Amino acid sequence: MTTDLVRIPMAIERAPPASPSRDIVRQFTPNWFTVTMGTGILALALDQAPIAIPGLHRIAEALWALNIGLFLVFAALYTARWIRFPGEARRIFHHSVVSMFFGAIPMGLATIINGFLAFGIPHWGAAAVAVAETLWWLDVAMAIACGVGVPFLMFTRQDHSIERMTAVWLLPIVAAEVTAASAGLLVPHLADPQAALRMLVLGYALWAFSMPLAMSILVILVLRLVLHKLPHRDMAASGWLSLGPIGTGALGLLLLGADAPRAFATAGIPGVGEVAAGLGVVGGAILWGYGAWWLLLAVLTTGRYLREGMPFNIGWWGFTFPLGVYAVATLALARQTHLGFLTAIGGGLVVCLTILWAIIATRTAHGAWHRYLFVSPCLMIDSIPANREADAV
Repeated sequence: MTTDLVRIPMAIERAPPASPSRDIVRQFTPNWFTVTMGTGILALALDQAPIAIPGLHRIAEALWALNIGLFLVFAALYTARWIRFPGEARRIFHHSVVSMFFGAIPMGLATIINGFLAFGIPHWGAAAVAVAETLWWLDVAMAIACGVGVPFLMFTRQDHSIERMTAVWLLPIVAAEVTAASAGLLVPHLADPQAALRMLVLGYALWAFSMPLAMSILVILVLRLVLHKLPHRDMAASGWLSLGPIGTGALGLLLLGADAPRAFATAGIPGVGEVAAGLGVVGGAILWGYGAWWLLLAVLTTGRYLREGMPFNIGWWGFTFPLGVYAVATLALARQTHLGFLTAIGGGLVVCLTILWAIIATRTAHGAWHRYLFVSPCLMIDSIPANREADAV
């Protein structure tokens, strides 16, 4: 029994498409937006890396530009699928795995928003901030829709069980948390103190919208691993997704806490800002330690999967964003505590992320060129019993 996203039924695998472009559109699913998540976080991590390499900032900026292009292409392909194949596109609402990847869309967009602040301001100044702020509000709407809408589908339309559970359950939930971290980066660039305070409070609210529920899911995931052991090796990368909400949660607390003193001082309550700053560092350190447990567990389980033979699929992008956001959170904690060992660990994690990204990006480009990675498991739903849909893919 498996919840593999990418296993292809022989009937689909052997059927030659009448038109390659038409088949790509028909088979396109939101899990491709994990490519933008991984590429975007690498760009941001390289820009912050404590590594003295000439031209590193330019490489990071080029990756950000590439990420914008990828996001636009993926958005166009997925929009085209809804226009050309609306009936088939709607099947995603019934699929217990692919629907989770709606959360990848706002998270991919968040890396672009953060890039406008890191790379856009030197080129376009206040215009880059205005674009980032506009996109942030769009990201908020999508994150909230995913965070509520996908769980509602899980409660009402989809078939789930503890045995088939994986960390992909986290994807729609964590989107709001990622948006909260983006708020922490945006607040210092807002000229209007009232707008800055409003975004800061909304950032904390978005963090709370996601983090407690994500922690609850992690508790259930540990129980599932104890009772039913590791998922099928085709879902090996999903184990790294557990690191995502922890790293993002730590980063959100650190960034929002750093903004809090100035924002709350303008509201006449400077004491609240000082408390929030302290909680940001303490909370970030606590979550960083919790994330270390999940990171070590992910390394151990991946080593076991590799010994068994771990086939490549688009799900491998699940290695990148969680590791990247944990690396960025580590560097943020290092900056606020001035601890050298955290800087060294963060730099090492960025190096690991770069190597992983290069391997996965190369294999993804090969799979996309030969079109074997474009597979929509949702198309199988009508041909199998409803309670078997997750097993069939």
